[in-house]
Amino acid sequence: MQDLDARVEALLQEGFALHGQMRLDAARSFYERVLQSQPRNARARYLLGLIALQTGEWQLALELIGTALELDPRNAAAHNDCGHALYQLKRYDDAIASFDRAIALDPEFAGFYYNRAMALHDSARYQAALASFDKAIELNPGHARAFNHRGNALYELKQVHAALASYAAAISLSADYADAYNNHGSALLELEQFAAALHSFERAIQLQPGYADAHNNRGNALYQLGKIEAALASYEAAIALQADYPGVHFNRGQMLDELRQHATAVSSYANALALNSEFAFARGHRLLARMQICDWYGIGAELADLAARIERGEPAANPFCAVALLGSAPLQKKAAQIWVRQKAPPLDGASIAKRKRTGGEKIRLGYFSADFCNHPVAFLSAELFETHDRSRFEVFAFSLGRNTQDEMRKRLEHAFDRFIDVHDMSAADIAALARKLEIDIAVDLTGFTKGSRPKIFALRAAPIQVSYLGYLGTMAAPYIDYLFADIAIVPPALRAHYTEKLAYLPSYQANDSKRPVAGKSFTRHELGLPPTGFVFCCFNSNYKITPGIFDSWMRILRRAPGAVLLLYADSETIAGNLSKEALNRGVDAGRVVFGARLSTPDYLARYRAADLFLDTLPYNAGATASDALWAGLPVLTCVGETFAGRMASSLLQAIGLPELITSTPAQYEELAVALAADPRRMAEIKHKLGANRLTTPLFDTRLHTRSLESAYIEMQERLRSGLPPEDIFI
Repeated sequence: MQDLDARVEALLQEGFALHGQMRLDAARSFYERVLQSQPRNARARYLLGLIALQTGEWQLALELIGTALELDPRNAAAHNDCGHALYQLKRYDDAIASFDRAIALDPEFAGFYYNRAMALHDSARYQAALASFDKAIELNPGHARAFNHRGNALYELKQVHAALASYAAAISLSADYADAYNNHGSALLELEQFAAALHSFERAIQLQPGYADAHNNRGNALYQLGKIEAALASYEAAIALQADYPGVHFNRGQMLDELRQHATAVSSYANALALNSEFAFARGHRLLARMQICDWYGIGAELADLAARIERGEPAANPFCAVALLGSAPLQKKAAQIWVRQKAPPLDGASIAKRKRTGGEKIRLGYFSADFCNHPVAFLSAELFETHDRSRFEVFAFSLGRNTQDEMRKRLEHAFDRFIDVHDMSAADIAALARKLEIDIAVDLTGFTKGSRPKIFALRAAPIQVSYLGYLGTMAAPYIDYLFADIAIVPPALRAHYTEKLAYLPSYQANDSKRPVAGKSFTRHELGLPPTGFVFCCFNSNYKITPGIFDSWMRILRRAPGAVLLLYADSETIAGNLSKEALNRGVDAGRVVFGARLSTPDYLARYRAADLFLDTLPYNAGATASDALWAGLPVLTCVGETFAGRMASSLLQAIGLPELITSTPAQYEELAVALAADPRRMAEIKHKLGANRLTTPLFDTRLHTRSLESAYIEMQERLRSGLPPEDIFI
């Protein structure tokens, strides 16, 4: 018997030596020979279980180590290793129980607490995980991995500053810890410290060049710093390292959209969805990218699917995509609610004390925008800021976008009492600055459009927060108190589809009565138009052109002999797709003419070469309709049910041309054809437009400013009186 025990011990020792050299198959054979002699040898079974752990055979490891524990239940290391196998099998409760047994047998070993914490973390029990990481660090203050993963638990608990400190501690203990640098960068990114985040991601990549997640995160930081092409290169590096990473394909698509490479962006979004068919918001992005280039094959079915997903509460499209693609007010509201819940929820503790004001104190208005530059929002609102009554209001600009140093930026810098460039500041710092400046009413001019910063308002920059002009729809965010509208845009029958209280103005849209129209008179030849014939036009963004509205336009052309349609197209792809669609509808492609981007004064002057602006649906012209009317061109619209789908009707009401508002596609087409065939009627409408242009509310900026100010005063008076926001009628 002693000889047998000696031989078994020798086999175990030989196997153990091979095991230490990572010659696992050879070691396995020695342990198996032990079991041939002693089937109940706990040590051999345990060591075989360890090999199974090392080779990723989790179920086998569990069985072998479990048998060993039946034979030797006081082996703390075996309980820990059993827990490791269970953890890999995602049996987190059982794993935690195994780690607890290991801790009961050896309560001073940091590794057991660390492993337990990992299982708690991965089962989303972050507070309990944090306590277990803390115990591991108490027992082993040099445990860099515990500090790193403790940071992850803190991050999940929204304690981002504390997480950042924990990652920094991991880095101080292990200067070559790439994962800690990547996590450190992610925390900085969340805190909107983009330059510092970029440094951390680049250090992670320097340490581990094949780290796909760090390349992706580096792209995120570069994007936030406005370095679009560099961000794209970083995403492409991540894809080269890990092609099955759906989030990187999605991010790459966004950069391609920024660079107006929409066709390639479509493919990138498609790749993201092929890898994860439920990837959040990718369907909306892909559809909008297709609409940008007028690629309509199968688009109807995809739009129906998108609508059904939003109806089911799925994150299928961000709010702007929903506004652009869907003509349903309830669906737009639901899409916004889904997005706000996931991406910009109300923040705990985001409240602000009400200022104790005296009656003579000026109301402090803060206008927040990423578009204080040559942008439609600025073109519409510049004179508004200049004409505010300074005896009653102090007017502040919080510029969220980069300094473009263009003509409009320079004008706006002088239009406010204070123009504050905050584009490099975090949302928390911007909100804190607004509170320090005692802004009474914060007006978000960006909403959910490019450059939006909803977290500023989630943090309560001001006691009263208002959405206006930049985003045409409900933000469905509890921290937005009011939305400006007018009765044409939100009639009583549609009121339920807006979560904000509505401040009804006589006319919704601000306009700048100082906008210059170039004196140049474009010849028809210069614009590629035939020498004679009626000229319809639409210079709305291409994504607003739907197959349905294009059907209407082509029916109009077929019924209006000699007429042409002048559209905006900034690429051959768009022009080619629309020409093909015209041919498919039986219209000579030569009757659809394309115009390029021009300087603003020349763009406005070009409208004089047209006879009638044809609006789009479900997303109407807004700024472009005002542009056409300001240049003297009548606009024909068809009214929808959404904010964006009723904009042009609001403008036409405000300028006294309700006869150009239709309520069905059939009416829209009939009126277009009738006007094209009746030069006298068209001349009368143009004359009326000319007479009304400076005598009706649409371009009376001072009147509009007084209306806004009346609304601001009423909002402030309600707050002073301790009353909650309520609908306001000016």
